[in-house]
Amino acid sequence: MPSSNALGPYTPTETLPEHLADWRLPPAWRWGASGLAGDFRHYQEIIDALGRSLSLVTAPNPAHATWLAGEARQLAHLGHPSIPTTYHYWTSHREARRGPGYLRRWIAGENIRARMTREGAENDVASVLQVLRAAGSALVYMHQAGSVYGSMSPDSVWVTPSAHVWLSHWQWALPRAEIPSGVKPDARWMPVPPEWERAEWAPTIMSDQWQLAATCFAALTGEPLPTLDVPPLQWVRPDIPQDVARALDRALLPQPRDRHHSIAALLRAVDRAIGLRPIFIAGTGDVPEHAAEEEEEARLRRALGDDYDVLASLGSGTFGSVWRVRDLALDREVALKMLHPSVSRDDRAVSRFRREARLAAQLAHPAIVPIYDWDRRGDVAWYTMELAEGGSLEDLISGSGKLAFVDIAPQIDLVLDGLSTAHANGIVHRDLKPENILLDRYRRWRMADFGIANLPGEEAAGTTGTPAFAPPEQLLGEAQGPQADCFAMAAIVVYVLTGSPPFGSDDAKTILARQLSGKPDLEGIQREVAVWIRRALSPASDARYSEASEMLMAFRNVIAKLARRDVPFWRRWLSRRIDFTKQDWANRV
Repeated sequence: MPSSNALGPYTPTETLPEHLADWRLPPAWRWGASGLAGDFRHYQEIIDALGRSLSLVTAPNPAHATWLAGEARQLAHLGHPSIPTTYHYWTSHREARRGPGYLRRWIAGENIRARMTREGAENDVASVLQVLRAAGSALVYMHQAGSVYGSMSPDSVWVTPSAHVWLSHWQWALPRAEIPSGVKPDARWMPVPPEWERAEWAPTIMSDQWQLAATCFAALTGEPLPTLDVPPLQWVRPDIPQDVARALDRALLPQPRDRHHSIAALLRAVDRAIGLRPIFIAGTGDVPEHAAEEEEEARLRRALGDDYDVLASLGSGTFGSVWRVRDLALDREVALKMLHPSVSRDDRAVSRFRREARLAAQLAHPAIVPIYDWDRRGDVAWYTMELAEGGSLEDLISGSGKLAFVDIAPQIDLVLDGLSTAHANGIVHRDLKPENILLDRYRRWRMADFGIANLPGEEAAGTTGTPAFAPPEQLLGEAQGPQADCFAMAAIVVYVLTGSPPFGSDDAKTILARQLSGKPDLEGIQREVAVWIRRALSPASDARYSEASEMLMAFRNVIAKLARRDVPFWRRWLSRRIDFTKQDWANRV
């Protein structure tokens, strides 16, 4: 769990707070595992009937109900990519036993304070500029509508694993008349503009600009900005482009009249500055080789022309890189996978890359990331797919820790159903691992990266795959069938439930020896679930489930046993899930 300093004004809640204890949720809804107590607000994860992860925002103090309703109403009328829209508002209703509270998306990621604590002053310059653009754009949108934000800080800016920027703390973005008298943001967790005498909270368009620049200053330096005697940014962060530093320095001037006349003007000054020097817009990972990555982004931009706008890097591997881009024709954000230059010169590699896109595209299923398009221009080959805004399963577990079986059971069912579709078409994935299971905005699991999958009739041998999740036959370079995917899926389930792969994460030879012993580490896993997993992890492939459909049927039998013992949740889950057809799922995605 992050330190208290990393959490700032937030306190994790492991049980339902007192004001939610008597709530009765709609049928088939349930409480999620995560909760945060914040500044006059509580944020509780909640799972709806479709399995989506939402955030229930409530006010612990009943006297703040009108304030909460105003916040929900305002968000319902704001439409910006960095502003979480209100999905629904529950009024206080005695018969329903819930309310007041509103629902919006659950933001899976970390705020700038948490990143500062984790990385110190090592935040990549370009990723901070990405935050500046996204958060600044949201503030411009609000200012044009006649509103001010009033509480920009490292705590209120969140970045997801896919590099999407969200703003929180919307309780302070209302007109002062709608905020209870005597209530204001805690100055300990917010940069205080110099014009706020005696730390009096008096938000304006100009104070929003100063707080935005102060938040970027903190992200770049790893330290909060002093209200007075602000040092020039290049003194404390020499690698920032000079013109960008000047633009931010001006936004931080003590007198509001001396700053940029608007945040839009600040953003234009930054865009003019970085337009003179290619900037690699990074995600949340480390960026060891700037020059090479800037060149790769430049290649991609030239190839895409006016069809896509490159927004951010989502990661890079041995054969290619993944980018967040905007499809300008359809005005939507998608993920773009591109081969590295050295790989794209190999026609066989390009042919296999195109085949990967074709395989995933023909497997239309809600548990498989949809492929939209494939193209090649010069030495740049790519395909576009749906953007997984929640990152990967690996991101989730490494960031939040292991999960309870009750929380992941619907997702296991969904992925096994998708894997059954692949196996029915003669396709074996051969590289299932937490990094290749992506999460959509509702935290639903979806398989990606069919790069080493095999088609019917192809030789399915080789030592490809990730050792911690690959079966013995794959590590030995032998032929692999659907049983290999069943093994990998069981290993993933163990990893999610315990935080560690069933045979460890050492070198391939050590892992193989443990696999052949037939003794996976299943400590702490329910007996019925452990029996189901142990069969899938058998060293001999013919002792496992023959394919995903058999593994899925066995999994549903496990759920049925649990339902007879633990009626409340599992019986509701069975009643709405086991009889779902693929078309039912398609209608819900």
